[in-house]
Amino acid sequence: MKITLLADEHIRLDPIGSAMTIEALSPEQPFSPFHMLAGSLATCTYSVLYSWASHAKLDAADLALEVTWRFADDPHRVGEMHLTIDWPSLPANRANAARRVAELCPIHHTLLQATTVEMTVRQAVAASGSAAAAATA
Repeated sequence: MKITLLADEHIRLDPIGSAMTIEALSPEQPFSPFHMLAGSLATCTYSVLYSWASHAKLDAADLALEVTWRFADDPHRVGEMHLTIDWPSLPANRANAARRVAELCPIHHTLLQATTVEMTVRQAVAASGSAAAAATA
């Protein structure tokens, strides 16, 4: 798999090689947490589609995915994402089924539902060996 950082708010996943690689169009392009989030959605969706294609006897060799996103404010976050399934060899009569299968991706469901995030702060263990203090926010 190869994830290419196409812009600050755009990635592409191509099924190239067996190891996951991440490339940018320029050395100045950093791999951000937002790229990682989009990469998670793309990788999960690819896995679900590839599995379905195998069972449906469809060729998925040219399956690739692109994810773009836009930010929202107050607080700063990803406000919307758009996933494009680029699959030139997919028969036209299977496009709607492919879309329904893509929507089965667990990361897709996670992003659609409110997710509870609990946070703990661990502090260094005191010299006396007592347990670390933890604060929960």
